[in-house]
Amino acid sequence: MNTKPDTKPDTTRGAHLRVDCTADADGRIVFDLPPTAADDAGSPQLLLRLRPKKGQPEKTVHLLDLEPAHDGRLLAVLERQPALAEGRWDVYLVPEPDAPRQRLRPGLRDLRALVDGHTRDRPSPVAVRVPYVTKDGYLAVRAWLRTAHAEVEGIEVTDRSMTVRARLHGASLAEGAAVLLRLRGGEGTARIVELRGGEGDGRAFSFVVDYAELVGDGATRNRIWDLSVRVSSGEGAAPVRIGRLLDDVADRKEVFVYPTAVIGDAVVRPYFTVDNDLSVEVK
Repeated sequence: MNTKPDTKPDTTRGAHLRVDCTADADGRIVFDLPPTAADDAGSPQLLLRLRPKKGQPEKTVHLLDLEPAHDGRLLAVLERQPALAEGRWDVYLVPEPDAPRQRLRPGLRDLRALVDGHTRDRPSPVAVRVPYVTKDGYLAVRAWLRTAHAEVEGIEVTDRSMTVRARLHGASLAEGAAVLLRLRGGEGTARIVELRGGEGDGRAFSFVVDYAELVGDGATRNRIWDLSVRVSSGEGAAPVRIGRLLDDVADRKEVFVYPTAVIGDAVVRPYFTVDNDLSVEVK
């Protein structure tokens, strides 16, 4: 991982360039550009930039050498290690050293190896990468990097509750494990939900959330509850966020929409956040 001063990118010269990419099940990504992506005398590189938060300077970039393939195309390989920091990584072409970077459009994205990613157990840390198309039509890579992760495998919704099936990656359940629903902005306010028995390997679990318990005395104001699993009752065990990361979908919030339920004067719905984590909204 490299750090370099913020430089002004050139997003116009390379706007016509498209880069194909292929992701494998272990997180390796191969980028494939046409021969016209670089000058004959250049030493082209692919640059991945960790998108900074609004108003913050650029801090982290990752440079990959582009090498000619047998047919003249240019290939760059993002290996599984080192793991990318969690966030969104924009993809640029640097035709030669010190040249303005050029933003790249997506070509073919082969993500077939990611579709069933939830079926394979992941060690700690859990590192995930999904190439995707940004809202303005450029190629980027969504990355997650977490000590452990609880992957949602199914959600069943009724007019009174929801039942969630999930599986731990990078950790195992121990005595005292439970699901925590924390009130966002509630200064530690939490509800504890018991786990239902799952498979005998200490990773699979399910639980039921009663919507009425989340409405409580807060029906007159909006609330958001964030869901995590406490893997044991021991001190120092950080809660593991529950979400859906292990497939080919970079942004679930507007894609996976679940039915609402009316509880008294409140409307309740589960949803995935912008980070693909599971939460429940009460309006």
